[in-house]
Amino acid sequence: MNFEGLDPGLADFSPAMHSTLDPVLDAHLNPSLLQNVELDPEGVALEALPVQESVHIMEGVYSELHSVVAEVGVPVSVSHFDLHEEMLWVGSHGGHATSFFGPALERYSSFQVNGSDDIRQIQSLENGILFLTKNNLKYMARGGLIIFDYLLDECEDMHSLLLTDSSTLLIGGLQNHVLEIDLNSVQETQKYAVETPGVTIMRQTNRFFFCGHTSGKVSLRDLRSFKVEHEFDAFSGSLSDFDVHGNLLAACGFSSRLTGLACDRFLKVYDLRMMRAITPLQVHVDPAFLRFIPTYTSRLAIISQSGQCQFCEPTGLANPADIFHVSAVGPLLMTFDVSASKQALAFGDSEGCVHLWTDSPEPSFNPYSRETEFALPCLVDTLPPLDWSQDLLPLSLIPVPLTTDTLLSDWPAANSAPAPRRAPPVDAEILRTMKKVGFIGYAPNPRTRLRNQIPYRLKESDSEFDNFSQVTESPIGREEEPHLHMVSKKYRKVTIKYSKLGLEDFDFKHYNKTLFAGLEPHIPNAYCNCMIQVLYFLEPVRCLIQNHLCQKEFCLACELGFLFHMLELSRGDPCQGSNFLRAFRTIPEASALGLILADSDEASGKGSLARLIQRWNRFILTQLHQDMQELEVPQAYRGAGGSSFCSSGDSVIGQLFSCEMENCSLCRCGSETVRASSTLLFTLSYPEDKAGKNYDFAHILKRSICLEQNTQAWCDSCEKYQPTIQTRNIRHLPDILVINCEVNSSKEADFWRSQAEVAFKIAVKKYSGDIKNKEFTLADRKEPRSPEGLLCSSIEELKNVWLPFSIRMQMTKNKGLEVYNWTDGNEMQWGPARAEEEHGVYVYDLMATVVHILDSRTGGSLVAHIKVGETYHQRKEGVTHQQWYLFNDFLIEPIDKYEAVQFDMNWKVPAILYYVKRNLNSRYNLNIKNPIEASVLLAEASLARKQRKTHTTFIPLMLNEMPQVGDLVGLDAEFVTLNEEEAELRSDGTKSTIKPSQMSVARITCVRGQGPNEGIPFIDDYISTQEQVVDYLTQYSGIKPGDLDAKISSKHLTTLKSTYLKLRFLIDIGVKFVGHGLQKDFRVINLMVPKDQVLDTVYLFHMPRKRMISLRFLAWYFLDLKIQGETHDSIEDARTALQLYRKYLELSKNGTEPESFHKVLKGLYEKGRKMDWKVPEPESQTSPKNTAVFPSVLAL
Repeated sequence: MNFEGLDPGLADFSPAMHSTLDPVLDAHLNPSLLQNVELDPEGVALEALPVQESVHIMEGVYSELHSVVAEVGVPVSVSHFDLHEEMLWVGSHGGHATSFFGPALERYSSFQVNGSDDIRQIQSLENGILFLTKNNLKYMARGGLIIFDYLLDECEDMHSLLLTDSSTLLIGGLQNHVLEIDLNSVQETQKYAVETPGVTIMRQTNRFFFCGHTSGKVSLRDLRSFKVEHEFDAFSGSLSDFDVHGNLLAACGFSSRLTGLACDRFLKVYDLRMMRAITPLQVHVDPAFLRFIPTYTSRLAIISQSGQCQFCEPTGLANPADIFHVSAVGPLLMTFDVSASKQALAFGDSEGCVHLWTDSPEPSFNPYSRETEFALPCLVDTLPPLDWSQDLLPLSLIPVPLTTDTLLSDWPAANSAPAPRRAPPVDAEILRTMKKVGFIGYAPNPRTRLRNQIPYRLKESDSEFDNFSQVTESPIGREEEPHLHMVSKKYRKVTIKYSKLGLEDFDFKHYNKTLFAGLEPHIPNAYCNCMIQVLYFLEPVRCLIQNHLCQKEFCLACELGFLFHMLELSRGDPCQGSNFLRAFRTIPEASALGLILADSDEASGKGSLARLIQRWNRFILTQLHQDMQELEVPQAYRGAGGSSFCSSGDSVIGQLFSCEMENCSLCRCGSETVRASSTLLFTLSYPEDKAGKNYDFAHILKRSICLEQNTQAWCDSCEKYQPTIQTRNIRHLPDILVINCEVNSSKEADFWRSQAEVAFKIAVKKYSGDIKNKEFTLADRKEPRSPEGLLCSSIEELKNVWLPFSIRMQMTKNKGLEVYNWTDGNEMQWGPARAEEEHGVYVYDLMATVVHILDSRTGGSLVAHIKVGETYHQRKEGVTHQQWYLFNDFLIEPIDKYEAVQFDMNWKVPAILYYVKRNLNSRYNLNIKNPIEASVLLAEASLARKQRKTHTTFIPLMLNEMPQVGDLVGLDAEFVTLNEEEAELRSDGTKSTIKPSQMSVARITCVRGQGPNEGIPFIDDYISTQEQVVDYLTQYSGIKPGDLDAKISSKHLTTLKSTYLKLRFLIDIGVKFVGHGLQKDFRVINLMVPKDQVLDTVYLFHMPRKRMISLRFLAWYFLDLKIQGETHDSIEDARTALQLYRKYLELSKNGTEPESFHKVLKGLYEKGRKMDWKVPEPESQTSPKNTAVFPSVLAL
């Protein structure tokens, strides 16, 4: 507020007069005010003073509810209703702040903000209150503690502040600039120049910042740049107050007269839609303050300094009957504020009194206020005084509660022994390689510790299984070191080392010499790679998933089928599950279960990966089961005998994994309740009395499946919760038995360790006895048997082995279940497994184990041991056999079968087990029918609401244009960035990429490669994305903000799945793609394309050990075209790549004259070096987009 037009008598209130106040009546005060009031010696009122009794309040009509004294004789400078709690804040000219709680105005807190300057504005935040004085901004808690104190320049004279968001503040005053303050860092972030100095009032809407100036002007400024958009010259003298509501701005102020400034009784009202003034509003009071109080209408409250208040409509006429008077103690009203609920008005006068007017007897200041915290009552005064200077003073005078427990200070000697923290010794490698210059030694960093951090080992080993020290290392320091721990090299976390060429020069063959495909680990939430491989190598699951296709945009079953297709096509090259994981992140249940990790958590291994993958295992089976239930079962899934693969209402996943059960609850009253249910997996339950007792795995598995437990449950007969015995019986066994091991603490780990030790002792004892037996042959001596009868090459292989390779399960006639460890030698006793299935006896073979690798260097990882079946080897390698493999992301290595069941609990912990029924594949017809049909290429509707036919940039294929095997298709794609690249600068100045930028496809274009419409696009899809884009790369992609937003885009917008299906159909039909840099395009799109279907011009026009040449330079050199002028256009790039391929065929005579084409390439490289690989600037634009636009496209 501007005070230039106020009563000159206010000059008497200098700050110096408030430092001391004698307990006598000031000349300005009303003598009745100090009745029954005691003042302390320093002159500050001890308690809030009610000035008059509460009056009866009429609903809907404002009238005075309470009046209190904030500070006797000191004018109130500002008042503010707290936006978070039911409190009213008052600041005085003496720099003192007082708060009152509730409509009764009970004093809550009172403290000094500034010793000399008045408080000019108050703003409430969630954690405290902001106070603005002349050149100081102070943030204090509601109790008075200082959070920060920001001192401005002494030349500043601040009057107003505006909170633009939760952490940004604008401060203005009589100078010619406005400051922007970041409340998090308490730093000045911007200084905006103001053309018209003197910003004393600031408001904000969703369109503008409004600044009121002392010159009488109101400027409207841009929310981002703070530049002036409009300006209203409201008053010729000065501005007193203004407010904004909806499309109206109302202002009051002073006009210039011959005798000076005079209060103008005309309120200026402006329409913000047309940015012009409308009819001024004449009022019957001298307006000093005004506020919009919108309840049923947009009415204005106009307040004068003398205490008169008038309500009127901003576009109507003021009625003298709407005037009421505020009975102020002082002669002038100094401040006015309206609560957020519009139910309360606050007035502060020049005598330090605060008046609360409300329209209801029990008003609330905010629609939703949080509960206010009050100080606990002080009990110090009730205790006797103690003189600590007297040595003989008995300490028993201090009251202490009676207790028989040991005091916290009474520590045993073992816990209180001095244990100084010694500095760890310097690494021996550093001392060995150190070179001294004077008294300073220099040595290369061996990369064995985090930078600038030295971990202290308080104990040699951490026996607690839950709290392994999982300290990550720097990604650039993962070279082999001779002193590493027990984790085998092939089990360690593998990482991709990026170079300037990205992944092109990374040798994946070093990690995978098989023809099976690994999975890349750098994608967010790629911890589930091992489980994806397990599901892929289950033949019925793979066929089921690849036959599935639905209309859902984010269907995990569809995306998993696309990923399985890539794994099937790959010949040893790694794949990435980016599209699958993208769909996974959109599932709300995944987020609710905590399955979506932040990048920092995944890199550091925070949390238990074993728990995480077991939850993921349950989630993915449930999600696939639900996705399959939504579609009718394909005809390809029929049993070998002609029976339906699954019952109606169930899914194929349910048929494979689901186990039907009966849950029985028996109350102690004898009431029994039985209900049927099903589960997709089981969790191992371990016995309590584990010490020294021998259990085989089959016993623990039966105990976990037929679980019996005591728990509290509701009994309908007793009509209350009662102790019940709950038992679980099996009705039907699944085809695939999935087990979560739940080894999540040291107790379970000790159980596995002890059982493996007992099993090893039994094996050694049996082996020693067999050697002593004379009837034992020499061949048997070389191949000892485990307790289960398994042949092994060495007795050492049986260490840490407790898990059987096969189990036998039988359903008894009384609905019981028998489980036994099974070996091939048992067939002589029990008979062939297939023959016994008719009697409810089934043999399950171990197919996969997923283990958690505990590695303190890398935070741990997850790997899988998988028994790859004959059908996979037949398709990949042309041989028929079974083999166990280790799958560690993109590292794949054949292993001995005993390695799959050896669990050294110090670093290798079992998490998930998969057992499958013997001869499972023979039960089903495993033919795969490609579910993608040619109809995906036909015309489809755009997701964009504003897309018009005039904006169409392509002509969809007609039925007679469907591509055939060997047809050419020009392709180009544009991308946007979702996450920036993470890199590290080494000490030698070289740059190392820790994590590449995460790209997402934004536009895909396919053009016809032959026929009368050659060069005309038939696909030009912009891909809608729900993830946040950090960089649209407009200069290189041509994608602009808004192009991917369905609400405002004018492009042909589709989902990624829709366009992916089009490309998959083209790949499956056998077309050949022509483009420039297609390897990266297909990688980001997440497609695996056979190499004989890719014609990449970046390699066609490339000489070995030379640089790659850009499409722009090739087009200029060979085609005399100048493309990619300002931005890239995918239609232009795809069409140019097709023309370059035609030029290649022309120059190389269809590849029959490589020597002549080699000379052409040499000329190309010589020209490129002379031109520095830069295309000369065009005198006139000769881009194909400007010279030869296809008329058939324009006709659209």
